[in-house]
Amino acid sequence: MITLVGKIFDGERIIEQGTVIVENNKIERIVEGIEIPQGSTVIHGNFIMPGLVDSHLHFFGVEEDNVLSWNIVNEIDAAIRSTRDMERLLRSGFTLVRDLGSKVAVRLDYLQRRGEILGPTVIASGYSLAITGGNDDPKDLPIDIAQRLSYSFYCDSPYECRKAVRMAVRQGARVIKVYASGAFSQGGKILPGLALDELKAIVDESHRFSLKVASHAYGKDAIMDSILAGVDTIEHGLGLDDETASMIKERGICYIPTLATYEIPFEVRDPEAKVYREELVKRHFSEDMSIAVSHKLKIATGTDYVGSKRRPHGRNYREAVLLSKYMSNLEVLRASTSIASECLDVKAGYIREGYRADLIILKDDPTKDIENLKPTNVSYVIKDGRLYTGYGLYQE
Repeated sequence: MITLVGKIFDGERIIEQGTVIVENNKIERIVEGIEIPQGSTVIHGNFIMPGLVDSHLHFFGVEEDNVLSWNIVNEIDAAIRSTRDMERLLRSGFTLVRDLGSKVAVRLDYLQRRGEILGPTVIASGYSLAITGGNDDPKDLPIDIAQRLSYSFYCDSPYECRKAVRMAVRQGARVIKVYASGAFSQGGKILPGLALDELKAIVDESHRFSLKVASHAYGKDAIMDSILAGVDTIEHGLGLDDETASMIKERGICYIPTLATYEIPFEVRDPEAKVYREELVKRHFSEDMSIAVSHKLKIATGTDYVGSKRRPHGRNYREAVLLSKYMSNLEVLRASTSIASECLDVKAGYIREGYRADLIILKDDPTKDIENLKPTNVSYVIKDGRLYTGYGLYQE
């Protein structure tokens, strides 16, 4: 039995002085004031809260950050590097993550649940679903080799896309990731992605298997198609406007802006495309976010980090820091825990009786300074009821 005493954020509100009692892998009790059961291990923390959530990342296990590297990386290398990244995420305070397309995440999910590797719970999509010649298709390679090496299933009709969903389910997917548009990763302007009839087929087939659908969407057309198809989360969402925001709010879709990925410059060779990217990103950090907050969308933290040198796992708290420019620190904590867990359809993100014991203990209060979520401020992590040292105390 573990007893935590201190200031508590329970996923919704602040308890100035309270006690959390953990037994086995569950939260046994949470009370205001101090209550210490006899024989328990007692930890006094300055700030106790649910574990952090990254709703959008990739376990690519690469050093270089480009489409070709993501696709041709050796799977053994990716697995070894990603196992290391799993521990880094956990010791940085992350107890739940969602991988939206990679070669190894479904196996990380499996091994973590068996207790064979250390890390957060992984909700993995398996391979993502995209069109031939689309966003993550490495066009420098012959098509047959690209399809064999890719972490995406290419599908080019509603019927092919239904089969692609079943292929992802066969892999062990717990969410389905689709590309409603292209992105910046090919170094040019945004290209079209899956068409509306294809997206509708994917959503219908995914929901038949009780799986949520996450849609990568750049531009109003892609966002609108995603909404009309019935997806569950909008990823990135560059080009949001009042019309699409109202529809997202009405349908209860989650909005995951992945601001952290855009604060890192991405290599763009074409000068015209570079200006285009900079304009879209600038708008995303201003108008898009202003619209999302004013419409009170369900905004969740997600970084789109991939485990490269430029976007390393372990610094995923940066999304919370960037969100704090648009909402209060308390609202950011909700976006990082309870709201994100709801968007992932996981019973987590709260300190409540009967919930899984996924908690972190911080040295300082993030409601006063959101930078206090940084890894060196994490003293302890409790994952499934087991106590680990965070990077505030742990030395690699």
